[in-house]
Amino acid sequence: MDKVEWRDVDGQLKPIIVFESGKEREATWAPQPGSQEAFLECPVFEALYEGTRGPGKTDCLLMDFAQEVGKGYGEEWKGVLFRHTYPELQDVIDKSKKWFPLIWPNAVFNEAKVFWKWPTGEKLMFRHFERPGDYWSYHGHSYPWIGWEELTTWSTDECYKSMFSCARSTRPGLPIRVRSTTNPYGAGHNWVKLRFRLPVPRNKRVGKIIRDSMSDKGDPEPERVAIHGDIHENRILLHADPGYIARIKAAARNEAELKAWLEGSWDIVAGGMFDDVWSNRHHVLPALPWSAIPPQWDIMRSYDHGSARPFSVGWWAVSNGEPVSNKGFIYGIIPGDCIRVDEWYGWSGKANEGLRMLSSDIGQGIRDREEDWGIWGRVKPGPADNSIFDDFEPGKSVAGEMMRAGVRWSRSDKSPGSRIHGWDEIRKLLKNALPQTGGAREFPGLFVTERCEQFIRTVPVLPRSGKKLDDVDTDAEDHIADEVRYFVRRKNFTVTQRDF
Repeated sequence: MDKVEWRDVDGQLKPIIVFESGKEREATWAPQPGSQEAFLECPVFEALYEGTRGPGKTDCLLMDFAQEVGKGYGEEWKGVLFRHTYPELQDVIDKSKKWFPLIWPNAVFNEAKVFWKWPTGEKLMFRHFERPGDYWSYHGHSYPWIGWEELTTWSTDECYKSMFSCARSTRPGLPIRVRSTTNPYGAGHNWVKLRFRLPVPRNKRVGKIIRDSMSDKGDPEPERVAIHGDIHENRILLHADPGYIARIKAAARNEAELKAWLEGSWDIVAGGMFDDVWSNRHHVLPALPWSAIPPQWDIMRSYDHGSARPFSVGWWAVSNGEPVSNKGFIYGIIPGDCIRVDEWYGWSGKANEGLRMLSSDIGQGIRDREEDWGIWGRVKPGPADNSIFDDFEPGKSVAGEMMRAGVRWSRSDKSPGSRIHGWDEIRKLLKNALPQTGGAREFPGLFVTERCEQFIRTVPVLPRSGKKLDDVDTDAEDHIADEVRYFVRRKNFTVTQRDF
C-alpha cells in the first residue's frame, strides 16, 4: 500500500509518496497527520473543522472539494464556498491559486465570475453570503458540496442552515456534504458552540457524531461532527516559521482572543462588548431565594418583546445597602447593587428563535411566576421596549394585552444616545462588581444568579458592531442585553462614578 512520509528537503518539510514498488515522488500537497486527515476522510454530511489558528484549515477546506476532482463526476461535482463578506474571500482565493494550478495545470480560474473550472467539468465557486436574504440568489440551485470559511463570522445560523436545501444532486452515489472551518472567536461563537456541542474532548481529535438533533418541525437533522485542529499539528508551518506562535501571542488583543487562537478554547468570553469586564467567578452568584430579600430592597422587572425572536423578562433586586447572606455569599453590600435574581427567556431552544407566544399569555406567565415566588404585588413595573405601547391593531397593544393579567410596564429611555449610553452603563456596573484595588468595592455593581442561564449564555459574549464599535452587533442574540440596557437606564436610577 502506498504511503506518505514527511521529510526535510532542502530545509523544507515535504510530503513524499512511497509506492509499493519502492519508487518515490514528492507530492504537491498532502494532508498532515491528525485533524487534516480526519477532516478529509470524514464520512459525515456536516463537518466543522475548528480549533486554533494555524493547523491549515483553509487549505484543507479547499482540498475537501478538490479531492473529488477527476473521479468521473464531471459537471455534477459542483461546489460553492462562502465567506461573510466579499473582501474576506480574497485570502481563500489566493490559497486556491497557490495550490490548484500546481496540482491541475489545466484548471482555469475565471476572474470575472470568481470560480474554478476543471477540464473534466468540475466547478468551485467563491461567493459572499452576508444576510439571510442572500439565500434567494441560490434558491433552486444544486450544490453537492457547500463550504463555509470562518463560520463564527455569521452571528446566527440562518444563512448557514438555509443552504441545506441546496446540498443535493440527482446523480446516485455522488458525495453530498457541508464543510466549514472556524476559530472560536466571533459574533457566532454561541450558536456554533451550541450546534456542534463544543468543545471536542481534548483527548479526542473528532467529536461525538451528533445524531439526536431535531429540526423545528420535529424531523431528525442530518449527522454532524466537529473536528479539532491544533497549530502544533502543522509541522510544515512550524518547521518553516518557528516564530509563528510568538507572533500570535503578540497579536492577540485580549486573553480570550489568545485562548481562542492558541488553545482553540470554546470556554471563553468572546466577541467584544463586555468580554474585558466580565468574570464568571465574580459576577455569577448562587441562586438567591426571593424570601431572603429584605423588604427595604426594591424588586422590579424589565422586558424586551419578541415573537419570532425571543422575548426576555428579567427580575431584579436592588440593594439599599443592607447586606444579605446566603450560602456563604454576601449580597448587596453597596447601595444600588443590582442583582438579576431570575429570568424568563422566550426561546425555542435554538439560538435567536422565539416561541411566538401571545402577549396575553406572556403576561399571564409573568404573573404566575411572581405568584409562585411570593413577590406578586411587590414587583415594581420596570422599563420595557417602547414598541409594546404601540397599537398592533386599533385599540390593541402588547402592553394592553399584558394588562389582562395585571402586568404593567414603564417606558424605556429612548432619548438620543441612550442606546450607546446603556451599553456603557452596563460596562460600568460590571466593572464595579469586580474586586477593586485594595479589595473594597466603592460603587454599585451588576450581578446575576446562577439561575440566569440565558443571560450568562448570551450577554458576556455579545459582539461589537463592525460598523460602529461603541454599539453591539444587532444580528447577534441581543434580546437579554437590550432588556438589561432598559433596566440600567430606568429614570429612577443613575450610575455616578469616576470614568475608567
